[in-house]
Amino acid sequence: MSTQVGQAGYPSAGDAFDSACPARSVLDHVTSKWAVLVLVALRTEPMRFSRLRRAIGGVSEKMLAQTLRTLEGDGFIDREVVPTTPPQVSYSLTELGRGITEHLTGLIDWINLQVPEVLAARAR
Repeated sequence: MSTQVGQAGYPSAGDAFDSACPARSVLDHVTSKWAVLVLVALRTEPMRFSRLRRAIGGVSEKMLAQTLRTLEGDGFIDREVVPTTPPQVSYSLTELGRGITEHLTGLIDWINLQVPEVLAARAR
């Protein structure tokens, strides 16, 4: 791997083209279909699980829970539990999550605009 080691022994930068670099797993996590949609859905405000599930059509409870755990583990989202009966859990973007979501929002916007052209290409 061609990265330099920074504070606490972690690489100071990644090289996603290097198969041994941890950037590969980060890339895999943030570019999954469900992760992109979760991150973009959270861009404007925190949401509870049920609201996220309604906002992201087609995602199963299991897949949403798995995606949220992965994104939380990578530091992209925060999970806040309010000790009520029953407990209320909400999810929000961290600073790291807001940074990646700026890029993903542009990707989603571009895809939405280009759908007609893509569908036309598929039909050819």
